[in-house]
Amino acid sequence: MLEDFINAFKNFKSNKTRTFLSLLGVIIGVASVIVITSMGSSTTRQIADTFGTSGLDVVSVSAGFMSRRGSSSSVQFDESGRTELFDNVRNIKKIWYKNSLNATMSYGETSSSVNCSAIETGYLEMYNLELEKGSFFTVTDNEEGTQKIILNHSTAENYFPDGDAIGKQVLLIASNTRFNFEVIGVLKEQSTGMENGAAFIPRGFYSKKIMPNPTAANALVQATSKEKAVELVADIKAYYTNKTGNEYAVNVTSMQSMLEQMSKITGTLSVMLSAIAAISLLVGGIGIMNIMIVTVTERRQEIGIRKALGASPNAIRQQFLIESASITLLGGIMGIIVGIGLSLAIEYVQSNAFVINTNACIISFVFSVFVGIFFGLNPASRAAKLDPVIALSGE
Repeated sequence: MLEDFINAFKNFKSNKTRTFLSLLGVIIGVASVIVITSMGSSTTRQIADTFGTSGLDVVSVSAGFMSRRGSSSSVQFDESGRTELFDNVRNIKKIWYKNSLNATMSYGETSSSVNCSAIETGYLEMYNLELEKGSFFTVTDNEEGTQKIILNHSTAENYFPDGDAIGKQVLLIASNTRFNFEVIGVLKEQSTGMENGAAFIPRGFYSKKIMPNPTAANALVQATSKEKAVELVADIKAYYTNKTGNEYAVNVTSMQSMLEQMSKITGTLSVMLSAIAAISLLVGGIGIMNIMIVTVTERRQEIGIRKALGASPNAIRQQFLIESASITLLGGIMGIIVGIGLSLAIEYVQSNAFVINTNACIISFVFSVFVGIFFGLNPASRAAKLDPVIALSGE
């Protein structure tokens, strides 16, 4: 068999143009599959990096639509609702309530509208947000509703360019009422993550002074692990559907489920496009079969001599099958190199993370060799069936 490989590569060297044309279809097919799958994987990675790793175990629950039948049951995000949800749904680690408000914040001559979030103690830590300066809210801040505020990095930089925000008093105008808040913390700058509020105040203050109502706008439910987040989405939706009789009673989403859906979509698109790209491998295989038939015709005397010297039909068949498979094996290797090179260049230009789908490389390589064997089978069988007398008598 090794001798057949050596002879195959000698024949390739003596017919360089023919070999190159045979290789071209295989190289293009393998490279296309690798580039497509690589771009799909890098897109998925980029989406995941944009959202960040924090918050993958968090499920967001907000009020949905009322039933058309006018169901009297409505969803209330209050203390009794928190307890019932925790007691009736599995895989819940903790539940936070949150309210959002658009307010005008002023300090000195700087004034602008900010997206302010009224949160409970531990909410920011749950998202793995870190402090650049100061401290987080304490349990007392939330229970007593203290007038303290935490700013994100860009907001603090806008209002306090000198970096001296801690301890300063800012004016917050909400619901046509003015409130003074002491800045107790500034968050570190973050480029990823789901929580992008400009300012945060204790929810206890919001529910007592700004909007005297214990009901929250939405609940953030932390799963026991990020792997359980997708399952938790379905369980929470089922719980509220059974409770209210309305399947649209709540909107339930999680970053983990969104990432998995995006991954499935990009994966499906990659498979579809790879299947289209693989057609060029089949076209290349047809070209290889055509060239191998020509090769068998040209080498009739060689086949006749080998048979006259005692070579069996199986030996002749194996010789030409190995030659056909060698073309696609070489094309598969070159296709992988070209595909990785193109993927690296494209992702460098687009500033994406460089990701190579190893499974795609292996599958496309194996498929290319299979194509060579499959389409080389007919010419190899023709060569094996040649009568040595007829083969030696012909040109």
